[in-house]
Amino acid sequence: MKGISAGVLALVVQVQAGLRFQCSTLTLQRLDPVVQPGSNPSAHVHHIVGGNAFNATMTGDVSERATCTTCEFPEDLSNYWTATLYFKHPQNGSYHRVPVKPVNPGNLDGYSGTIGGITVYYTQNDLIRDTIARNPVKTFPPGFRMTVGSPTNTGAAHVGLRYQCLSAGGGRGREMPDFPTTPCAGGIFVSNHFPACWNGKDLDSPDHQSHMYNTITMDGFVAAPACPASHPVRMPQVTYETVWDTSKFNSLWQSGAKNPFVWSFEGVNGPGNHADYMFGWKGDALQRAMDKSECFYDGCGALQKQQMATANKCTVKDMVGEVTDGWLEKLPGM
Repeated sequence: MKGISAGVLALVVQVQAGLRFQCSTLTLQRLDPVVQPGSNPSAHVHHIVGGNAFNATMTGDVSERATCTTCEFPEDLSNYWTATLYFKHPQNGSYHRVPVKPVNPGNLDGYSGTIGGITVYYTQNDLIRDTIARNPVKTFPPGFRMTVGSPTNTGAAHVGLRYQCLSAGGGRGREMPDFPTTPCAGGIFVSNHFPACWNGKDLDSPDHQSHMYNTITMDGFVAAPACPASHPVRMPQVTYETVWDTSKFNSLWQSGAKNPFVWSFEGVNGPGNHADYMFGWKGDALQRAMDKSECFYDGCGALQKQQMATANKCTVKDMVGEVTDGWLEKLPGM
């Protein structure tokens, strides 16, 4: 996402509802209650943030079971997760998990202290041009879940799933459909944009995607065309941003060698980028935020907030019991 000046932000706040907030890392485990419910372990390691109801199986209203969240808004007990990035040693073929660092800038209200984590967006589908009156959204019902992208994809990259190379100062390079081909001094920035049109009836679908429809054909935060008759309900556009701190491995990336970073499913191809979403906001909290123009980024009087020091106390137990960090001979589950 390109930067927005303070002056533009002041204008946007008056006409547009949209949330942007940080969530610290909750856990890194081989569990996936959307794609492989009940499987312990699942196929590959995920990086998970959000509520402490996260488990191998999650059905019904998860907000009724969670008691805390690693996100800034305590009424958001949802879970957000992606695959985990690993470095593959070019000489001996061993793997090391790449650490996550918070997206910069962080919470704009000064709530600092995020540990690792993911920055989450809920927008009406564009951060500049939309208004609440022209583009109202209906928020997700309890039990809703979806995915975007696929680890098996080896073809064209899904729109909205992109990589950016960060400079040492945090500047973002151009959006790319695949991994960077040279070392990134500040890490690799990964974006996951979910579709925003719902069929209005299914909380999930067999492929975890068909109940949603994507009308966006360009990358970034852009105004989406109208939803089709098959998926007529406009939902908030959910987006994740994650920074993988690849800098500690740059000295091992030999000049001219191919990209040494892989996703936790041995995904050497960038188009395998994917993400999962499990809705878990309490009551009408998210709808209240989407209905108020004063709710923009992490400034929202309609929602409660918590210091990140409090959010960081939220944990879940290790349900798999395997080593996922340090130098490994093979990826967990592979």
